[in-house]
Amino acid sequence: MSDNRNLFNKVWDQHAVRTLPNGQTQLFIGLHLIHEVTSPQAFEILRDRGLKVAFPERTIATVDHIVPTASQARPFVDLLAEQMMSAIEKNCAEFGVTLLDLKDKRQGIVHVVGPEQGLTQPGMTIVCGDSHTSTHGAFGSIAIGIGTSNVAEVLATQTMFLNRPKVRRVVVDGKLAPGVYAKDVILYIIQKLGVQGGVGYAYEFAGTTFDAMSMEERMTVCNMSIEGGARCGYINPDQTTVEYLRGRPNSPVGAEFDRAAAWWLSLASGPNAVFDDVVVFKASDIEPTVTWGITPAQSVGVSQPLPKLAEIGAEDQKLIKEALEFMDLKEGQPIKGTKIDVAFIGSCTNSRISDLREAARIASGHHVAPHVKAIVVPGSQLVREQAMKEGLHEVFQAAGFEWREAGCSMCLAMNPDKLQGREMCASSSNRNFKGRQGSPTGRTLLMSPAMVTAAAIRGFVTDIREFA
Repeated sequence: MSDNRNLFNKVWDQHAVRTLPNGQTQLFIGLHLIHEVTSPQAFEILRDRGLKVAFPERTIATVDHIVPTASQARPFVDLLAEQMMSAIEKNCAEFGVTLLDLKDKRQGIVHVVGPEQGLTQPGMTIVCGDSHTSTHGAFGSIAIGIGTSNVAEVLATQTMFLNRPKVRRVVVDGKLAPGVYAKDVILYIIQKLGVQGGVGYAYEFAGTTFDAMSMEERMTVCNMSIEGGARCGYINPDQTTVEYLRGRPNSPVGAEFDRAAAWWLSLASGPNAVFDDVVVFKASDIEPTVTWGITPAQSVGVSQPLPKLAEIGAEDQKLIKEALEFMDLKEGQPIKGTKIDVAFIGSCTNSRISDLREAARIASGHHVAPHVKAIVVPGSQLVREQAMKEGLHEVFQAAGFEWREAGCSMCLAMNPDKLQGREMCASSSNRNFKGRQGSPTGRTLLMSPAMVTAAAIRGFVTDIREFA
């Protein structure tokens, strides 16, 4: 093979079983992550056909979407949630799959648990019945969200059929200004390229801005690749990746780790790597960013006004008008100062220990505004345990935040954590679609955990750079 392949095509080629007559690739899947919502039907398909799980050691299950975060006593109050929990317990026991249930200290949001446990490694193919599987691409893997029928396919064969996407290199160079976080970077990229901009592509995030990020920051960026329409997103492995994985429970050890690390680093796209498209942005152009509409691309810098219809192309006016009406916002108004009712820190995008540390730093010495309900939901039991060792929970509670158990919580509201009526939520999650947070008329403003914290304290959208 020539050395002009980018990482994506190197990893794809290494996992290709065969090419079908229709051009699709049968791809071997290195790691299959499952959870309680998209797996029950898949296991039923196996049962109906008398099939077994082909490689049970390559499938790991956790529970996250439907688990309550206030009280996790069984049986759950929600009958459907209890049925889903019972189903995954039964299915994993019957088919020999490891389950990280609520009694297991490794339990948490699937895209937090994989990296935390060292299951996610460079050069892997990773799938999960969840659209934010792209998170794992932060390690230099091909990580793709799949549907329930695909979950069954992978359980039964450890392979699936996929069209090879094109690869776009998204370069961001420069140092981020104070108050600008990884979440702002990905919201800015989606704003510039659009929610359909990545259709048919995998995104390689590259440049000095990503080089300087921690692994947790890289995961935030890759997590929202799907929000930009990309099939997946990834960052080339480097020494930061290697050091993150060193000593993890499922990482290689000793000389094996050194050999693995050398291979991981060799996968990175080289200077002669070819891409189907390249776009370049400057870190200095990015400020704290807030979504104002009903797609993740409808965002502005916190110091900027909302768009004016007269300045927008005719093809975009309809969606922008719909968004303004739904959000009860006016064209041209500042986003700063928008009143909120709820503040949510959590989700597979921003619930890791670095997110909680930064939020707690800002919350310290302040108190949540009287009219705001504010909750902090750690991404895993281990994140929660670490935060409590550091006393972060005490900082949050003193500031008026509710401190919860690990789970997906209000990100998608398949659990008791839901918006009520027309509530406006400052959220560190990944989607601001109508009804996403549990109320058909509820409204969501996406922003970094730091910005959520500031909004919770002031009671309205606040520029973190001015916060004291």
